[in-house]
Amino acid sequence: MKCKIVNLDAKDVGEIDLADEVFCIPARPDLLQRIVTWQLAKRRAGTHKTKDVSEIQGTGRKPWAQKGTGRARQGSLRSTQFRGGAVAFGPTPRSHGFGLPKKVRKLALRAALSAKQADGKIVVLDSTKMSSVKTQELKARLGKLGWSSALVIDGPEVDENFHRAARNLPGIDILPQQGTNVYDILRRDLLVLTKDAIQHLEARLK
Repeated sequence: MKCKIVNLDAKDVGEIDLADEVFCIPARPDLLQRIVTWQLAKRRAGTHKTKDVSEIQGTGRKPWAQKGTGRARQGSLRSTQFRGGAVAFGPTPRSHGFGLPKKVRKLALRAALSAKQADGKIVVLDSTKMSSVKTQELKARLGKLGWSSALVIDGPEVDENFHRAARNLPGIDILPQQGTNVYDILRRDLLVLTKDAIQHLEARLK
């Protein structure tokens, strides 16, 4: 599939062939939902914690006699039914992550790239090279290109000037090609790939 290449000055500078097996596979919304759930589960801290009976400070004495008081029998003031007592079956620190086969993750990444391509939301950028670190200058360039919500994926190394100029721009994310993931692709409206990024992604996903 042919795709135009643009530069940061909003000029066409050529064309590139996108591999059909990476950018033109059938839609798989079920797979995208599965991989996003997996990514967000891995990000959860899992540090929530409540105290059980053994961790509550307080006496271990029986509150009152077992029989003869007319009240319900109780064994401890640290039990769950008392104010300040324990929490029954409360959360404990744990990992929320779960496993997904590598083949499924690769297929989901191809499905996400293909979904963006099908929607016409992929732009191929010649290069992210910038001679200076000027956020206002980059903002003006991106405004001319019409990019307000975009994920920019570069080669193995992101141009330092571009990264520093873009990091304060809302709605613009930058990743090296090895950090490409389904969640970040889907959360931004536009996917911007440099020629280096396409070369590495096709080598990884074919």
